[in-house]
Amino acid sequence: MRVLSIRSRVWLRKPLGEVFPFFSEPGNLELLTPKRLKFRILSRVPADLAAGAEIDCQLRIKGIPVRWRSEITKWEPPHLFIDEQSRGPYRLWIHEHRFKGAEGVTLAEDFVKYAVPGGLVADRLFVRRDLRRIFRFRREKLQAIFGSVPRADIPHGA
Repeated sequence: MRVLSIRSRVWLRKPLGEVFPFFSEPGNLELLTPKRLKFRILSRVPADLAAGAEIDCQLRIKGIPVRWRSEITKWEPPHLFIDEQSRGPYRLWIHEHRFKGAEGVTLAEDFVKYAVPGGLVADRLFVRRDLRRIFRFRREKLQAIFGSVPRADIPHGA
């Protein structure tokens, strides 16, 4: 199985104490997912997320309805959480969310390790381009919600 990865990062103009709670609310996933994917959560979500919590959802990939179950495998507020696909379209999906606060702004980073049926060929033809578009949408939406940070305002050493 060929394991691939993708990274995304965005500086947000709000402190960590305001940004992390937004990510703690699974319902906000709908805001961060392009409308064309028709993402929706199917399961009841625990009021307080923690390691072991599972979230069932449905979305459309290339128009095909797909069910997806994620499990929170690591929960370390306000700096880190990891969700892993336990059922869904990928052979492997491990999504690490990292947050770093500095001088009243927050760096939100995504790092995903994944594997797809069809391997590298399927990734190049179908998957990677879509993932890049999804993460670009996510960055733009987060900047619209929390404000963007111009390069000159990024804390030194960050």
